[in-house]
Amino acid sequence: MGDVLAGFHAVWEFESDSVLIRYERGIRTPKLFQALGERRIPLSAVEGVTLTPGRRGTVALRLRPRPGADPLMEAAAGQLSETCDPYRLVLPAERSTLAEYYADELKELVPDAGPEPAERYLVAAPEAPLQFKAYDGKATFDGTSVQFRWSWTGASSAKWKAGDQSFAVADLGGVEWRSPEVFEGHLRLLPRAASSAEAVQPDQDPAAVVFGLGYGPVHESLPFAAAVLAAVRTRGPVPVVPVPARRDPADIAERIRHLGELHQAGLVTDEEFSSKKAELLAEL
Repeated sequence: MGDVLAGFHAVWEFESDSVLIRYERGIRTPKLFQALGERRIPLSAVEGVTLTPGRRGTVALRLRPRPGADPLMEAAAGQLSETCDPYRLVLPAERSTLAEYYADELKELVPDAGPEPAERYLVAAPEAPLQFKAYDGKATFDGTSVQFRWSWTGASSAKWKAGDQSFAVADLGGVEWRSPEVFEGHLRLLPRAASSAEAVQPDQDPAAVVFGLGYGPVHESLPFAAAVLAAVRTRGPVPVVPVPARRDPADIAERIRHLGELHQAGLVTDEEFSSKKAELLAEL
């Protein structure tokens, strides 16, 4: 196709076998987009194309990635908001006819891969080295191993007793990322060998770092998780994330107490306090 379509925060360049997405830099551009810079999306990594009305007189052109084709979207696991969706291009409504034209062209070019997920990642992962600061430590990835160095102000006694950690990619089976934009966000490294042991809470698990206000933001921790996941997948299949076990009542009580302190300090709204308290009580 060889054409270019500019929207809010990004420019899409259409080629015969791929779409090159260049994200803008600016104070209104989502930080995740700025961190990604640009991405080439092979059409073999796309399973569909949609064009839908957006907010406030806009339309949204979106590529729907194939399951298993993009490590970033696999790590995100559906937790990204619409505004941070790297596969979504928002345009003014007056350009809807042009957007419809490109949507139709893309639909013709997207191969029919069927319902099966991609056997390998088709979209490049963010490149190492990568690092970010979590609430209880600093995480670094050099391409072959992940290191957690604990913070003396945030790490639990369990993590201090375990000491700083280093995990070789060859020993990992997957990555669990929980967005910092919700309560109890974290990044956990999953071992290659299956384990029947009860899941440890992230703040007590030496294989996890915990996010918090200003710690582990999406634009830093998600590309990190995607890069690790891509490195892991080249060495074998990624296991299913185990379902966390029910928590100890004393732990639930402590978290509700901490949530109450955040509420009294004005860092959590009444609605957020009530909703999260109900979630915690439901785990008893």
